[in-house]
Amino acid sequence: MTGFIIALISGALMSVQGVFNTQVTKTTGMWVSNMWVQFSAFIVCLVVWFVAGRDPIGGILEVQPRYMLLGGAIGAGITWTVIKSMDQLGPAKAALLIVIAQLIVAYVIELLGLFGVDKTPFDWKRAGGLLIALIGIAIFQWK
Repeated sequence: MTGFIIALISGALMSVQGVFNTQVTKTTGMWVSNMWVQFSAFIVCLVVWFVAGRDPIGGILEVQPRYMLLGGAIGAGITWTVIKSMDQLGPAKAALLIVIAQLIVAYVIELLGLFGVDKTPFDWKRAGGLLIALIGIAIFQWK
């Protein structure tokens, strides 16, 4: 149940952050806004690291495979795409499409066992859920 609640909070925070970042971009520009997002996240992480306990920093050098360290760079891409999509589509449509894309890619990662994730067999119920979500997009777009 805790994971469920955390996931709901995560989704809510992503939507609010996307709106905030889009508004900041209108004044500062895309890359200044993106830089601020990444920098402020770094500061928060640094403060929490000092307060909540200090895992050894050297552990980052032991991460294998090395491409797993690209998460921060991917984060910059995420920030850019969220800002652009919210600016062009509005928060609700952008969030809906982002979540659908997350679901599809996450399911493919599970099906193929990519990036060290345990491989799972194809499940018609999950595929049906994705189809229903896609139908939901069509209904949401319908005017």
